[in-house]
Amino acid sequence: MSEYFRIRIDDCSDLELLNQSHAEKLFELIDINREYLREWLPWLDNNRYLQNTIDFIKITQMQYESNETVQFVLVHLGEICGVVGFHRIDWLNRSTSIGYWLGESYQGKGLITSACSKVLDYSFGRMGLNRIEIRCAPENLKSRAIPERLGFNEEGLIREAEWLYDHYLDHVVYGMLESQWRSSEKLVITR
Repeated sequence: MSEYFRIRIDDCSDLELLNQSHAEKLFELIDINREYLREWLPWLDNNRYLQNTIDFIKITQMQYESNETVQFVLVHLGEICGVVGFHRIDWLNRSTSIGYWLGESYQGKGLITSACSKVLDYSFGRMGLNRIEIRCAPENLKSRAIPERLGFNEEGLIREAEWLYDHYLDHVVYGMLESQWRSSEKLVITR
């Protein structure tokens, strides 16, 4: 990978551009949290071995180098605890959507909210994007709390938007515009 960078969240946490040095620890986190993550994430059955994580990282590196996406690992107190990243970036319309997940033992610390806030700063600042979406299953209250805390607008519902192992999930769509993010007051995160 030609570029490595880190985004400082606070004294304890960083976002690091996903790279091969993260593969083993990331796979361990996935494997430990497999049943927990399976409730909402459809890709767990395709990531059963370390090589699957290595292959995923290779794909994200190629996509990063092609300016298609950016994926970060969330590091808290020196430990990888989750992933925050973009789905495909639509450069014509200067928009993308953010996806995220966190290991169960790291829940409730405000880590994803803080990380997404920094990703929004990066997206609207350095990247020059205009619109960011977050999509969540209506019943996934923990995930929905993130865009709601960050001041996203709830824009609607997409019916049967995602296949999750044996059933479809609807998605609630949240949107944030660059002008809205810049005009909002500084975020105060409550835990």
